[in-house]
Amino acid sequence: MDRYRDFAKEMVARGPDVILGNGTATVRALRQITRDVPIVFANISDPVGNGLVASLARPGGNATGFISAEMGFSGKWLELLKELKQDLKNVGVMRDSAIGSQIGILGALQAIAPSLRVELHPIDIGDAKDVDEALATFSRLPQSGLIVAPGARAVLHRELITKLASQHRLPSIYALRTFVAAGGLMSYGADTIEIYRQAAAYVDRILRGEKPADLPVQIPTKYNLTINLQTARALGITVPPTLLARADEVIE
Repeated sequence: MDRYRDFAKEMVARGPDVILGNGTATVRALRQITRDVPIVFANISDPVGNGLVASLARPGGNATGFISAEMGFSGKWLELLKELKQDLKNVGVMRDSAIGSQIGILGALQAIAPSLRVELHPIDIGDAKDVDEALATFSRLPQSGLIVAPGARAVLHRELITKLASQHRLPSIYALRTFVAAGGLMSYGADTIEIYRQAAAYVDRILRGEKPADLPVQIPTKYNLTINLQTARALGITVPPTLLARADEVIE
């Protein structure tokens, strides 16, 4: 991620008419380089809190786009994890504390945790060694499960995280399907393909003369639940039929 600024400089130097950026770190780097070239972003948790736009309704600068979830959305991960494992008592929350929006994610989880009778344990995502040690320590707690918040570091370590979650027999939920494809148990999050379809429409409108400042930031309208039954069997978990019936995709 330290190289994002260099990549942003290189891209802006090419004189593009508009730039499509994925994720907070990417768009933050682009905004540091240019306040003139229009930027359409996708999959950002909190563009206002991260200083990328003035407000969702009126972005006001050279960036606009589509966020990955509303701030209170993270409570749904905890509800689904509890539905999957009803005796759940301890939940690790892996997140990157350097990302402002992930403070809000943890706050939303803390608001709902008492009603579900679970205790949260924040786990900061560092390098591979940190992830290994943190999950090994956390997994010693009884009736435990894991929530992995979206972020560049989490995606970078997705194969390691899903491998360790299985190794330590931690039922886990993720925001992105790519974790489930890598062997994770379950994901619930915005339909990223739909987000990019909408982002393409914004790119088209900007190329036709509209300004990012006038195009409101939009929230997702479609969410997908994906469950990996192979992983569930390996963990000795029987997925409730009611949860299975709601899944948009089941990986056998």
